[in-house]
Amino acid sequence: MKKLLFSVFGLMMATGAAHAVCPVCTVAVGAGLEGARLLGVDDVITGIWAGGLTLSLFFWTAGWLKKRGVNSLLWQIVVPFVVCYGLLAMVYMMPSVEYGVHTLWGIDKFLLGTIVGTFAFYFGARWYMKIKRANGGHAKFAFQKVVVPLSFLMVATVVFWFITK
Repeated sequence: MKKLLFSVFGLMMATGAAHAVCPVCTVAVGAGLEGARLLGVDDVITGIWAGGLTLSLFFWTAGWLKKRGVNSLLWQIVVPFVVCYGLLAMVYMMPSVEYGVHTLWGIDKFLLGTIVGTFAFYFGARWYMKIKRANGGHAKFAFQKVVVPLSFLMVATVVFWFITK
């Protein structure tokens, strides 16, 4: 299963960059997820970063498709969204993962974290675009494209760390 996920991810990395969201950060977050679970990090925290990573991959894939002339809404948005989140859902198919055992507010912790992380990353990316538009199409500081969405994920992480304590 892990080989399949790494093969798909490797194939995506071998293609040209779409510059939608920083691919280096995407790889760094993805590499840290498994290590976090092994270190005993709560599933909701791991899910927050998995949701951010997955949305980043979605933006990256949608940008890559747009760059190659795919203008259909179905192929540019719906299919990458289903594929990216479908791959994330495969986490529950791993033998060591049990769905619904660890819950918070009646929702599986990893699923809750994924939802929160997806929204946090989305709002961070949208806020960066708003700042960029207000600044004449330029970032206000170097790596702002990375800092803003990741800061939203960090804030969500801290909030849920306090909630789960």
